[in-house]
Amino acid sequence: MNQANKKITVLYDGACPSCVKDRDNYEKMAAESPGKVLWLDITNREDELRRMGVDPQKALTELHIISDDGQVLSELDAYIVLMRRVVWLKPLAWLIGLPVIRPLLARCYHQMVTRRLKKSGRLPE
Repeated sequence: MNQANKKITVLYDGACPSCVKDRDNYEKMAAESPGKVLWLDITNREDELRRMGVDPQKALTELHIISDDGQVLSELDAYIVLMRRVVWLKPLAWLIGLPVIRPLLARCYHQMVTRRLKKSGRLPE
């Protein structure tokens, strides 16, 4: 079975309106393969996250996916796996994986997330 056919669980911040919107948009794009991506809202699930081997603070600040075999991927590795499952997003997954693009994008992503969490009062100033 290739990687795109295996189920994955995406950990997302259900208390973040833009995260919920991103999830909804992804589900629309991935409509041709329903049930391959499960979504888990991490809100108030710190103990459960720890049991899965995921630091709750990291889960809040980075996208994480967990494969059926228990492998945990985070940040851009998680985005790349998720994007490769949608035909329209495969070229973008390839692009963000490039050695020149990846570190710049990672830095921008972390700045955006930190700003969002501070603005919402969920991350100390």
